[in-house]
Amino acid sequence: MSQNRSETTGPNTDSDRSAVYGPAIPWMRVVQVVLDSILVSLSLAGAYLIRFDGHIGSLYGTQFFKVLPVFIVARVLSNWFYGVYRRLWRYTGLTEVSELGVSVISVSALLLILRAFSSDLLRVEGQLLSYSILVIDCGLCFFLFTACRVLRRLQTEHSQRKHWRQPVRRRALVIGAGDAGTMVLKELNQRSDLGVDVVGLIDDDPTKLRKRIGNITVFGTTAQLPSLIENLCIDQVIIAMPSAPAAEIRKIVDVCRTAEVETRILPGLFELINGHVSINQLREVSLEDLLGRDPVELDSASIAGYIEDRVVLVTGAGGSIGSELCRQIVRFQPRRLIILGKGENSIFSIQQELGRLPEPVEIIPVVADVRDRKRLDHVFLKHKPTVVFHAAAHKHVPLMELNVFEAIANNIFGTRVVAELSHEHKVDNFVLVSSDKAVNPTSVMGATKRLAELIVQDLAQHSTTKYVAVRFGNVLASRGSVIPLWREQIAAGGPVTVTHPEATRYFMLIPEAVQLILQAGAYGSGGEIFVLDMGKPVKILDLATDLIRFSGLRPGQDIKIEFVGLRSGEKLYEELLSAEEGLAKTVNQKIFVGRPQPLPHDALKLTLTNLHDYVESVDEAAIRNELDRIASGTTSLANIPAVGQVKQK
Repeated sequence: MSQNRSETTGPNTDSDRSAVYGPAIPWMRVVQVVLDSILVSLSLAGAYLIRFDGHIGSLYGTQFFKVLPVFIVARVLSNWFYGVYRRLWRYTGLTEVSELGVSVISVSALLLILRAFSSDLLRVEGQLLSYSILVIDCGLCFFLFTACRVLRRLQTEHSQRKHWRQPVRRRALVIGAGDAGTMVLKELNQRSDLGVDVVGLIDDDPTKLRKRIGNITVFGTTAQLPSLIENLCIDQVIIAMPSAPAAEIRKIVDVCRTAEVETRILPGLFELINGHVSINQLREVSLEDLLGRDPVELDSASIAGYIEDRVVLVTGAGGSIGSELCRQIVRFQPRRLIILGKGENSIFSIQQELGRLPEPVEIIPVVADVRDRKRLDHVFLKHKPTVVFHAAAHKHVPLMELNVFEAIANNIFGTRVVAELSHEHKVDNFVLVSSDKAVNPTSVMGATKRLAELIVQDLAQHSTTKYVAVRFGNVLASRGSVIPLWREQIAAGGPVTVTHPEATRYFMLIPEAVQLILQAGAYGSGGEIFVLDMGKPVKILDLATDLIRFSGLRPGQDIKIEFVGLRSGEKLYEELLSAEEGLAKTVNQKIFVGRPQPLPHDALKLTLTNLHDYVESVDEAAIRNELDRIASGTTSLANIPAVGQVKQK
């Protein structure tokens, strides 16, 4: 790793403080310039000795002393211009060697040009400097510059490693002098094996400036980060602000990327749900950290009120949302958790993960298809769940456009089976995980999710079960997210495909979405559609650009971005509510409730009957006509033709 900093040793020393608190002379820069000047002198002397076989006459001796200042000034200025003196010798790598090579060759090329034009700078008593001396000096100078720096790196690694497997120690700056920063500091001090020495803290609270936590000083604010990285010779920046806004994290990451400093971050509050900060949780800054989500304030008592000591069933438990639901439900101590899914590998994986948790919750894995009424009826009879979270669904918009029958069967009739069995077996709470694509749907997937909402709203009107639906937008890192595809495209060298330069989507994190789903389940009295506050919509193009930068590459240069156009069923902008549904507040400022707009029972029943018959007869055109009526809102009983009428048309 290359570092844009001067070189010092020892954490939080007097030299560190003088670098921050006073206009100290950059002694290490002076030392580097002096050493390089000596190396330039040795290089030029070596070139003369080689050129004249060790016998330098008086004329050429005079020439040597005249041109030496020219060589020293030119090479030092060139090194300064190319940033050589902003590099730590102990971290010399290919980047530093490349910079040295460019610097040396640039000066030698300039001197060769001056020699070709018979410049007086290279003339002594009518005798011009030999071309061969210039060429030999170029090679010797590059060798000496590089050798000294490589030897310094080898010496550093040797002195810092008692054993060859131990890491070279890095100088770290912790951003955040609060509780999280203090705990990180404490753990790093106890874990010398990690090879990290904290040399200072940064905090924007002016009352903490120049205060000390243990033997570590709060040197300044985030606005001073670039100069602190330079003056304190920082190798790594640790962001210990779990509730920091995305804009602040982005600014810090940009500074560190410019300075070529490694960045680590504590997970956000969505991930630190157990309230424990551990050094093992430090990770690289990710795209999710820049999403700009505020922390969720949960009413844990209300959630525990309907989950604790209950039997909970989660369908689609192997999926992105379903598996996170399971992880968080376990925290509220249900008596039994039934994890149901169609994919045996995903169910096995989440079962093994939950089994390693300390909570004494009985985990029951069930491999079943939500469309299989007989199988699910047996599950309900045997385990008697009192709370059901229905997360099983097909979510890929373009894929469902090509697989209409599967979308209908799984998203509509699978939901109907689970919802009706919940009524028949007197389940207390039923929560449907819905989607923003159910609003004014333009896709098969969106229309099927809207019908799923209508099914649970219809059941809520005559059932003792509390049916609610929770609607939200895209979640980063889910299986249906575009992020995995982009990562593959970047790994393959691009291009990264984006649908439209103006396309926007609502995004949230999986842990946040699941916390709000659990909270919404506690608020429901029956029939509501809860809408999660998705914040501001994010441009897809901006998201792709950030991901490319996080991969250490330059958008448009290293990785091209290609616009492929909106695919079938996709919108340019997403919506969370239709005009008729309106919006009302709940106790939680991040959860809103839309006014229910159910279909008349007979109209819904006829729609479902028609769709079932169309699936059985493999009539895709009729299915799309029916879904268009759902999308347009013309699904009253008078507007729904019977199956025979559609086929006659």
